[in-house]
Amino acid sequence: MPGYLETNGIRLIAIDEMNLNDKIVMQLSKKHLKEISFQSGVNLPEERMFALPEKVLQFGTGVLLRGLPDYFIDKANRQGLFNGRVVVVKSTAAGTTDEFAEQDNLYTLCVKGIENGEKVEEFTINSSISRVVSASEDWNSILECAKNPQLNIIISNTTEVGIVLTEDDINLSPPKSFPGKLLSFLHERYKVFHGSKQHGMVIIPTELIPDNGIKLRSIVLELAKLNRLDDSFMDWLKSANYFCSSLVDRIVPGKLPHRDKMNEEKRLGYKDELMIMAEPFRLWAIESGDENVGRILSFIEADEGVVLAADIEKFRELKLRLLNGVHSFSCGLAFLAGFKTVREAMDDPHMVAFVHNLSMHEVAVAMSNEKISYTEACDFATRVIDRFRNPFIDHQWLSIAVQYSSKMKMRNIPLVVNHYRRHTYAPEHMAMGLAAYLLFMKCSNENGGYAGVANGSSYAVHDDQAAYFAEAWKDKSISEFVDTVLADQNLWETDLTSLNGFAGAVKRYLNAFIRDGVLTTLRNISSNKTIIQR
Repeated sequence: MPGYLETNGIRLIAIDEMNLNDKIVMQLSKKHLKEISFQSGVNLPEERMFALPEKVLQFGTGVLLRGLPDYFIDKANRQGLFNGRVVVVKSTAAGTTDEFAEQDNLYTLCVKGIENGEKVEEFTINSSISRVVSASEDWNSILECAKNPQLNIIISNTTEVGIVLTEDDINLSPPKSFPGKLLSFLHERYKVFHGSKQHGMVIIPTELIPDNGIKLRSIVLELAKLNRLDDSFMDWLKSANYFCSSLVDRIVPGKLPHRDKMNEEKRLGYKDELMIMAEPFRLWAIESGDENVGRILSFIEADEGVVLAADIEKFRELKLRLLNGVHSFSCGLAFLAGFKTVREAMDDPHMVAFVHNLSMHEVAVAMSNEKISYTEACDFATRVIDRFRNPFIDHQWLSIAVQYSSKMKMRNIPLVVNHYRRHTYAPEHMAMGLAAYLLFMKCSNENGGYAGVANGSSYAVHDDQAAYFAEAWKDKSISEFVDTVLADQNLWETDLTSLNGFAGAVKRYLNAFIRDGVLTTLRNISSNKTIIQR
C-alpha cells in the first residue's frame, strides 16, 4: 500500500512504488551538486548563487516560507534579479538546525499538480538560504546581522499567535515574543547606523491574519513604549521602516510521506531530509505603494505569483470567495454524496459541473465590482478548479467542514446577498450548497460531542452551532425548519427568507436530498432534470 502523510486535513499521496531496498547513499549538499545528474530532471543552483550577499532576515523555518517566499527569492536569483540570500531565524527552542547544516541549507522543492489544465511536476534545489540560526542558542549572531547594510528585508511566519502584544524585555537574549525579537533587532539596527533613514527595513509578515503588517507595526510601537525607548528611535521606527501587510496562498503540505520520498530520492539520485512539496499555484500579495519598497523587493519581477500593490484587498476577496467560499458551498454536498476528499469529488463529472457553474455563473458574478472584474474573477476561478483537481493532494471534506457555520456566514452569505443586489431570482447552486450544509448539520449529541449520519456511517460535527442545529431539526417539517433557520438573524445577521425565492429553492433541494439521496440529486441537476417540490 502507498504511504501517506496527513497534516491539517490534507493528505499527500504516494504515487509510484519502487524497490525501497535500493538505498541512496549521496546526501544533498553543496559538495555533491556536481555529482547530481542533469538527466534527473532537477533544476540545480549555479555556483555563483552561494556567493550572493545576505539581504533577508526570515523568522521561521516552516514549509510555507520555504515553499513560497524562498521559492520566489531563489527564482529571482536564478534570473539575476534579486541577487541575495536569506538568513533564517529558528525562533522556537524545540528541535535543532542540524538538518539544514548537514545539507548546506539546500532543499528540494517538488512542485506537483495541475496548471492550465495540464499535469505539472517540477523539481528544484533551492539555494536561497545562506544559514539557519537558533534564536535561543545564538541570539548575538542574529543581532550581528543588523550591521549588514545590504540586509534590508524581514519576513516572518510565526503563526497567528506570533503577532500578539505581550510584555517583553528587548534586552533579553533572546526576547520571548516575535515582536520583542523584531524590536530588539530594529533597535540594534538603529544604533549601528546612528538612526540613518536609509537603513530602515522592509518588514513583511505572512501570518494568516488580515492587515498583518498594520497589526505588527502597532504591536512593535506599543512594545517600544513599554520598553521606554527614546523619542528619536520612535521617530526612526515610524518613518524609516515599512511594515507591509501581505497575503500568502499556496498549499505546501510539507515533507513527503516516507515511501514517496524514497521514490523521489531514487529518481533524483540523492537523499534530502528537507525535501518538501507544493502545489503549482502560488500567490504572495504584498501591500505597498512606495517606490522605494518596490526597488528593495526586486524579486517581485521574477514570477507573476508575487504581486506588489497599494491595496491587496482584491486578492483577499478573490481567495475568500472563490477558494474558501466555493469550498464551503461544495463541502456538505460532496461529503454527503459520498466523496471523502476534494480530489475524489473532482473525479466525478457531476461534481465538477456543480463547482464550475457555482464558481463561474454565480460566485464570480456576485463578487465582481469596480475593483474586481468578472473576467478577473473567472480567471481566478479557473485556477482554483485546477487546484481542486490536484491528483497529488487529498484534502479531506470533513476538515473543511470544521466550524462550518461560521465559514458559511463569513464567506458565503455575503455572496447570496450580493446576488440579490443584481437579480431577483434565486442562485440555484448557492441554494443547493446551503441546503446540503443544513442537511450536514442534522446531528445529535453523542457522548458529549455531536455527530451526523451519512451513507450508513456517522461523522463528527465540530461546530459551535451544533447544539443549535440538533435542537432546530427536532419536531419540524422541512419547510418549518428552513424558514426558522434562514430567518434567524442571530445566525446570519440578515433574514434570508426575505430574499425572493431563496428559501423555496433551499427547501426544494433539501427535500430532494432526503427523498432521492444527495448523489442522485446532484446527478439529476447535472443532467438538467427538474427537482420537484414535495
